[in-house]
Amino acid sequence: MRTGKGMSELDVLVVGGGISGLAIAHCLTRSGLTVEVWESDTRVGGKIDTVVKQGYRLESAASMVVNFRSEVDQFLLTAGLQASKRARASHAKRYVLDADRLCELPSGLRDMLGLSLFSRFGKLRLLAEPLVPRGWNPHESVTEFVTRRLGKEFLEKIFEPYVAGLLASDVDLAEARATMPRLTALEERYGSLALGAILKKVCRRGNGARPDVFSFRGGMATLVETLAREGGFRVRRDLRVSQVWPVSNGWMASGVMGDSSRATFSKQLILSTPADAAASLVDHLDAELARLLRTIEYAPVNVVHTGFDRTTITHPLNGSGFLVPRCSGFAPNGCLWMSKLFPDHAPEGQVLLSTYLGGARDPAAANWDATRTLDTVMHMLRVLLGIKVGPEMLHIVSHARALPLYHGAYSQRLAAIDRRLAALPGLYLEANYKGGVSVRDRILRADLMATRILRHRNSVLSNNTRARVPAGMQDMTPASATIR
Repeated sequence: MRTGKGMSELDVLVVGGGISGLAIAHCLTRSGLTVEVWESDTRVGGKIDTVVKQGYRLESAASMVVNFRSEVDQFLLTAGLQASKRARASHAKRYVLDADRLCELPSGLRDMLGLSLFSRFGKLRLLAEPLVPRGWNPHESVTEFVTRRLGKEFLEKIFEPYVAGLLASDVDLAEARATMPRLTALEERYGSLALGAILKKVCRRGNGARPDVFSFRGGMATLVETLAREGGFRVRRDLRVSQVWPVSNGWMASGVMGDSSRATFSKQLILSTPADAAASLVDHLDAELARLLRTIEYAPVNVVHTGFDRTTITHPLNGSGFLVPRCSGFAPNGCLWMSKLFPDHAPEGQVLLSTYLGGARDPAAANWDATRTLDTVMHMLRVLLGIKVGPEMLHIVSHARALPLYHGAYSQRLAAIDRRLAALPGLYLEANYKGGVSVRDRILRADLMATRILRHRNSVLSNNTRARVPAGMQDMTPASATIR
């Protein structure tokens, strides 16, 4: 191996070029910092990728952004991505599986009470929610939280398929506070989910607005590729970090790119990698921190894309898709009608359906071969959508470690990780095992991380300025002396 080490000095080095790392780098660059992203793969984006096959546009992981936060709008504007946004089609109906039929799921509580999906007792239990006292256990599971507040039927028919289908998690193990922070916050603040939702809507905060659902021209890969190309920071691809260590006033990182090596100094270092990769890099610095990171589990998921001629499907496909509860007889977790959401994802006259298998509910399903996988998916689609023939296009994407599982006393684990990090100033961890797995969450967390780093930087610069003031005159240093 050649030792031709390129040495550079940065304000911030970000290790990991997924959506988290790219978003953080962009937020920091906007504030004038010199930033680099080191990505071990030859492409950026992590699991986010868009593949075109037989005229179909296929998303390997995240298929859209669901947004209700102005910070995300501002981020996309500064990143030059607003013009690339492609709004979801107006087919907003959502379905959940009830026995062997699809049941439309309304958004309002009043309409929800009219569904045959719930028994009379289930509806009465739902109406009694404002009378339920606050919980006492900060680490209660989704099952415990939802059953306590809304009843068992609401858990099994609405929340369980949501948590399994969108988050690949197990409601019996997932911590409610970490998995559904907005919902648990309603109870904490208002004492009732229904009352809290009404008050927030009246005050026009967050939940009161209809979410903006969109993808990008060319698919979700446009998001990460645009950030890497035009985000204002440098991306070094195919560069695998081998070691990080603290030095005076910052951090050193070394890595391997092909048959050469590279080292760099940065004032601050962000590890935006999966938890196990971060654990390997910090093991020699803090064995307990590495152990905590290794306790974070990931669920395997297979994304099964199938393309059909529209005339072979009897269902009107007048919605976004459906989720599958665990009490059903079908193995998949859910199915998105992608070409209804975004018509440019399929050739004219064709339909693209994306079905999800595996997750914490049934991790073994992610290891099935293509024949068993297709047979399982087609059995469900024939029964529920009236599909008469097999697909003309099949594409299976397998993720052995698709999503982190917020299982157990997860918030307690993250707090312990943060306490260990406090002894390693200038080192930060930020990836989808902290603060949510959606693209929206990753952008929001990137903005928060950038703010935190800038405050730390300004504090250090301010202290250095004060240190240069002669003794006895430091109290006279004006506030405007803080360097920004």
